[in-house]
Amino acid sequence: MKRRLVPPLAALALCVLTSLAPASAADGGSGVGDPYYPDDGNSGYDVAQYDVRVVYDPARPDHLDGDTTVTARALEDLDRFHLDLTGFEVSSVTVDGVAARAVAREGAHELVVTPARRLRKGAPFSVRVRYAGKPVGEGWIPLTDGGVSVVGEPHAASAWYPANDHPSDKATFRLTATVPDGWTAVGNGRPGPVTSDGAGHRTFRWYEDRPLVTYASTLAVDRFTVHTDRLADGTPVINAIGPGTIVDAESEALQKKILDLFSARFGPYPFSSAGAIVTSQRAATAPELETQSRPTYDVGLFDVAMAHELAHQWFGDSVSFKDWRDGCLAECFASYAQWLWYEHQEGDDIDHDYYGPQVEEHRADPEFWRVPLYDPGAGRELDAALYERGPLMLHALRRTVGDDVFFRTLRQWQSAHRYGNASWPQFEALAGQVSHQDLRGFFAAWAHSTVIPPDRYLYPGGLSPAPPSAAHPHT
Repeated sequence: MKRRLVPPLAALALCVLTSLAPASAADGGSGVGDPYYPDDGNSGYDVAQYDVRVVYDPARPDHLDGDTTVTARALEDLDRFHLDLTGFEVSSVTVDGVAARAVAREGAHELVVTPARRLRKGAPFSVRVRYAGKPVGEGWIPLTDGGVSVVGEPHAASAWYPANDHPSDKATFRLTATVPDGWTAVGNGRPGPVTSDGAGHRTFRWYEDRPLVTYASTLAVDRFTVHTDRLADGTPVINAIGPGTIVDAESEALQKKILDLFSARFGPYPFSSAGAIVTSQRAATAPELETQSRPTYDVGLFDVAMAHELAHQWFGDSVSFKDWRDGCLAECFASYAQWLWYEHQEGDDIDHDYYGPQVEEHRADPEFWRVPLYDPGAGRELDAALYERGPLMLHALRRTVGDDVFFRTLRQWQSAHRYGNASWPQFEALAGQVSHQDLRGFFAAWAHSTVIPPDRYLYPGGLSPAPPSAAHPHT
């Protein structure tokens, strides 16, 4: 396996001697064992906090200086451990303030660290990595005006800081970003003090005090205008609006209304702040993403996108999935939340406008039903099926158990797993428990099957086949 050593200037400090790390050394493995991404993360430790410090100058869009400290706890005796970091030249690595005995590269994104002494099971430790160079990971998205938006799923984090890059290891997050005057750096959570060095640079600080999955962390640098407001419960709303974007007072008011609805449907808003990052035109295609507490949007704030990404604050961010087989726990629910928004805001009849026509349109289309919603397969963890069939399944579940039980199930789900991880089989079990019904046949037909469900599951609770009609304009 090819290993790339750090630059010669750093070699003395790092003492990169791979022979000192025997092949039998305990390292927790190069991944957490995810069935789709077996090399992601590391099972030998649990991260408590990321403290990410970066310097970025839009005049040098292909360069980032980074200094990240990862605070963690060893889950077993560790002679070495892995961090996920794509690219960059690493100049120094210390563990608990002592220079690492060895540092090496393995595979596409593994940074293998051998500390000066063994880390004992249960012991807390901190690793500090200093690095610089051209970001090359999939999440680093340049903006046309020289700024940057770091978003992506599943591997955006390793594009700009070393991480245990798997959803199962959530941690709090601190960002300190230095940029030239005239530019603003935005991250997750609540803002800290902004300072100036008096030499043309400002430093922005952001603190996310609730654990996040690494793909939901973000950095955005643009010539932002920042708008502030509050939700009904007093939660601060911070919207960073890029130049030339489509944002007005009406769209920002809709953002608050959507959050109010979801707070009533799913339970209290889970984070210390809310809001949005709306970037000016990106230089490459990138997704709108549920970056925690402050979703990222491209060009504008539109209600259909806001409903989806804001629902993720509950489904995906607060309650995150255990591995990539469980993606329906995020995408199926966020897609159905869009329907709930239009049902509430515009009086849409979901039974007629969404459920009937979509089912009938695809009734004779085996490809539409081919990918299971749970465990869709490696490379399909974000398959279109989760966005298209997922909300159909949830509406069928709602009609099967009734509105009261359905929404009570969603609120109990949020309460039971708030700020943690859960699996799709756990949701199935909770739905059966709350409804006092045997739902195994329902979920077998909807979540695990690769063919259209039988009519008793396709049209439950008074639903009936509806004639095809024109697609609703909101879809």
